[in-house]
Order: sequence, then structure tokens, then C-alpha cells
Amino acid sequence: MTQIRAGFSLPTKIMRRSTAFYLDALRIAIQSIFAHKLRAFLTLIGVIIGVASVVVVGASISGLNSYVVDQVSRLLGSNHFMIARVASSGRMTEEQWQKMDKRNKRLERKDMDWIERLCINCEEVGAQMDARQDLQHEGLDLFGTQVSGVTASMGQIEDKTMAEGRFLLPHEVDHAMAVCVIGMDVRNKFFEGRDPIGQTLKLRGNPLRIVGVEAARGSMFGQTFDNTLYLPISTFGRIYGRRQSVRLHGLAKGADTFQPAIDDARVALRSRHRLKPGEEDDFGLINVQEVNAGVDEFTGNIAMVVTPITLISLIVGGIVVMNIMLVSVTERTFEIGLRKAIGAKRREILVQFLIESALLCGLGGVLGLLFASAITTLVTATTPIPMRITIGYIALSLFVSTTIGILAGIYPAMRASRLDPVVALNKVN
Repeated sequence: MTQIRAGFSLPTKIMRRSTAFYLDALRIAIQSIFAHKLRAFLTLIGVIIGVASVVVVGASISGLNSYVVDQVSRLLGSNHFMIARVASSGRMTEEQWQKMDKRNKRLERKDMDWIERLCINCEEVGAQMDARQDLQHEGLDLFGTQVSGVTASMGQIEDKTMAEGRFLLPHEVDHAMAVCVIGMDVRNKFFEGRDPIGQTLKLRGNPLRIVGVEAARGSMFGQTFDNTLYLPISTFGRIYGRRQSVRLHGLAKGADTFQPAIDDARVALRSRHRLKPGEEDDFGLINVQEVNAGVDEFTGNIAMVVTPITLISLIVGGIVVMNIMLVSVTERTFEIGLRKAIGAKRREILVQFLIESALLCGLGGVLGLLFASAITTLVTATTPIPMRITIGYIALSLFVSTTIGILAGIYPAMRASRLDPVVALNKVN
């Protein structure tokens, strides 16, 4: 029984001794760092800046992605797809664009009616035509207003929110009535401090009665979404002409029928255009999900290029740490010689300096995170882009900074572990 107890107590003793050694090494590393606070801080500046750079870049990319996706979703609505004469959700070469421009047919309102009859998974189908127009009213000018001729269904398709009044009604579109809905920029420019509903606004000399004001949608990268004017697509055709190709819009009944709705619309339009099996579509199709996927791909490519560049600053910081650790080995030659003289093994000396180096860079990583957090908070408070520090970039920066600390400490630690105790003591004496 005694032998069994002894057999079980030996690993326990070894474990306790190992734990005591690591705790002692950690204590010595902390004492060494705090004994030279200024030197340690100056050493860590490279690591702090490197970690902060990685985290801030990651937060910027993540925030940019969220910002663009949110703006696209808010602008287009959910479960929404579009069909245009020439369009693409992804990147298109100039040659492909020219090919589509020559091949594709002009889309008409009759195409919308055809899709509306055959798209069983569509909740709504609409059409839109656009133009840019400078507006004048009571001596005031507003430049570059986006004038959109739309069907009444576009209010539901794009999930429009009205600040005042209402959106266009179906009978107003059917009878080409002289009515319009204005954006918030138009309201603030021409009707500030008074009710615009029922007022008249001229478009190319044609008086339009205002029936609604769309709620503010904000801007993206300095481009406002509120300098808009909506009027019935039939009225738009009377003012601007009907030869322009329309853009068709569809709204699926739900997320689960989104792709079937796109397939229904595509098959219906191919049928109307009498395209044979195997022939390319003579129209372009865009949906919100593909746009969001394109944004994800774009920001992902940015991250792949920029993140390795920012990691270079961490490598530079690691070189500085290695230099300081070499200085530390030189300063503590007597201590190392004394410890080896009383029985410390090479492995223990090696591990002690590796712990100190890793702790130094790990501390720099934490300070870098705090610095990055302050930067992202400031940017989020002063810009519309919501910068978010993600767990992935936190883990990456801390892992890389600690790893660099270990790698930077290998050579100084090996040099310290190889010191001959007699020579080390003699050098000091």
C-alpha cells in the first residue's frame, strides 16, 4: 500500500514543482518589467501601435460592411429584386457591358404586366423610370433632384416610410394624374416651416400637387437619398417621353419564396421575349442578396490585402522586444550565472526569459486593444460608419502579439540559457 501511495505521490510532486516554477518565473518576469517601467513602455509602443492598427482596420472593414449592407437594404428593401435592360450584381467588364447594351431589349410596362400575371411567388411587381432635374420654386433652386416615375406598388416594394401624407395611389397612376411625393431635402428646401401637402410644385413647367413626403433615408458616402421626387410613371412618360426603358421591380411573398420569385420572373420575361433554351437573357437581373454578397466579397478582399500589411508593424515591434531582451540578458548576467550555479537548468532559464518576452508583448496587446477601442469609439461618435471590434480580430491581434513575443524572446532566452555560470560570475566580478 505504501508503494502505491508513493507511486501516486510522485507525479503530484512533479506537478507541484512545475507549477511553482512557472509561478516563480512569472513573478520574476513581472518584477523585471515593473523595475524598468519607462523602458518597458517605450519597448511596447511598437506592439501597441501594431495591435491597434490590426484591430482598427478590422473594425473599419466590419463597420464599412455593415454600413453599406444596411444602407442597401434600407434603400431597396428586403426580398426585393430588380430587372433592367443592362444590369449586373457582380463585376462586369467593359466588353460584357457593351455586349449587353447591343443585345438587350428595351423593357416596357407591358413586361411588368406580363410578369405580374405569371410570377406566382411575387407579392408585388412594379416599374420605375428615372431622370435628373433641377427644380425651381418661389425663387429657390434645388439641383440634381432624382425624379422617378413609379407605379403605386413601389411604395410597398421598397418599403417606403412616409413622414407626411401618403404615397401614390393606383388610380393616380392609371389616369396619369398630376401628383407627386417629395423627399425630405425637397421639403426642407422649398417648404421649410409650412405644410407642403396640397402645395403645387412645377416640373418642367407642369404643375404637380404634393400628396406626401417620404421620411428621411439619410446618405451614403456623401450621396443623399432624400433629394427625390416621385410621380406616376404615366405622368413621367407624358413629361419626359415614353421611349426610355423601364426598370422592373419585384417583391417576393417571403424569404423562403425569394429565389422562386426571381425564377418565376426570369422565366416569364424570357417567355415574353421568345428566348430559346440555351440563349442568354436579354435583360439584367439584380437582387439585394447578391448585392450584399458582393459587398462581403469586396470587404473580404480588402481585409486580405490590408491586414497582412498592418501585421508588419507587429513584426517591427517584435524586433524591438528582441533587442530589449538581449539588453536584459546582458544586464542580468550575474543573476543568470548565480541561478545556474545553484542548480537551475538550461530549460528553466530558457522558459523564464520566454515567459518574460511573451508577457511583455501580451501586455502590449492589451494596451493596444484599449487604444483601438478608444479610436473606434471616437470614429463611431463622429462619423456615420459604425466601427465594431470583432472577436476574430481581437483573438488574431492577441495571438500574433504573444506569438511574436515568444519568437522575439527565443534567441535572447537561448543565449541566456547557454551562459557558463563561472564565466558569467567572473564577468561581473
